[in-house]
Amino acid sequence: MLAITNARIHTGTGETIEEGTILLRNGKIEALGKDIDVPAGAEIFDAGGRPVTPGLVEAHGHVGLANEGVGWEGDDVNETIDPVTPHISALDGINARDRVFDDFLRGGITSVQIKPGSANILGGSAVAVKTGPNNAADDMIIKANTGMKAALGENPKRAHGADKDRAPYTRMGSAAIMRDWLFRAREYVEKRTASDSKTGYDAKLEALAPVIRGEIPLRIHCHRADDMLTAIRIAEEFDVPYTLEHATQGFKIPEYLAERRVSCAVGPSMSREAKVELEGVGFETAVAFQRAGVPFCLTTDHPVIRALYLHMIAGKASAAGIGPDAALAAVTASAAEHIGIADRVGSLETGKDADVVVWSDDPLDGRSHPVRVIIDGEIVYERE
Repeated sequence: MLAITNARIHTGTGETIEEGTILLRNGKIEALGKDIDVPAGAEIFDAGGRPVTPGLVEAHGHVGLANEGVGWEGDDVNETIDPVTPHISALDGINARDRVFDDFLRGGITSVQIKPGSANILGGSAVAVKTGPNNAADDMIIKANTGMKAALGENPKRAHGADKDRAPYTRMGSAAIMRDWLFRAREYVEKRTASDSKTGYDAKLEALAPVIRGEIPLRIHCHRADDMLTAIRIAEEFDVPYTLEHATQGFKIPEYLAERRVSCAVGPSMSREAKVELEGVGFETAVAFQRAGVPFCLTTDHPVIRALYLHMIAGKASAAGIGPDAALAAVTASAAEHIGIADRVGSLETGKDADVVVWSDDPLDGRSHPVRVIIDGEIVYERE
């Protein structure tokens, strides 16, 4: 058993426990609170009054697919041979030895949802993993299929229409392709479930079947407000679950999103306006979402912004107006909810995974850093 004592515990859900204690046993949080008895024989770590938080959760990244400093040989983010590749899985491209996983640990990030990129209309399934220990991707899995990556806006029409002279050339073409394949998938599911079905196996449609059945969401890349509206329009037409990824111009339509309770992964808010659809990038969307009641989390979209800076992004969002509790939740509990892994991670609660970070100071202060990072009750990073 590991006991963290004399800690300022931020649970990730808005509660703060002064001079608290957390007991970790068999990879789970056994107890936490102000007056917790530490069993004899427990290994004790005195936090010295420092802040302790849940392990941070990166809701949208490409670590292990975009291998750091490697170039083409290590770039496995997008399968650009075809604009429709739902049958591929991020899990099959993850290099667990990508050195950036060390960056995640140094930044206090213990969980990440890894997705294929946004070059394709339907890009493949995502996976949620722990960021260490980095032995094999299969050993790091929290949830094997967290959603189907989809994309609208500039990226698909650039990757295919502009670069390869094929559809989609336009936003209209992108929407038409998405509709077509969702329709095919719906018919496929209906025929496959019929008792007299002779419908043969189709890898692409089989991968889309869990979306049609409502088992996993479409995770739709969209920056511009009109692309967000198109994403919602199509998802509602087919009555499938969905999230919006990036939602850069969400500040233009917060009430519309709030009415539908659309969960959004916002970011990377510290990037530059590198393309037209990033007009207005910044923290205005997070503030608008907080005020309107839109469910959201924050993301670095690693490697667009180094994941090491996730806690700094939360700090900037807090300073912009969402406040410290919402900012911390946006990279812990809310991020876990967005991914669909909140039953295990994202908050410090009895029975959840023992993923804990001890910070040198306020985790929303850019000058702070993790002193100790724990995953499943094991110390995976320490800094004096």
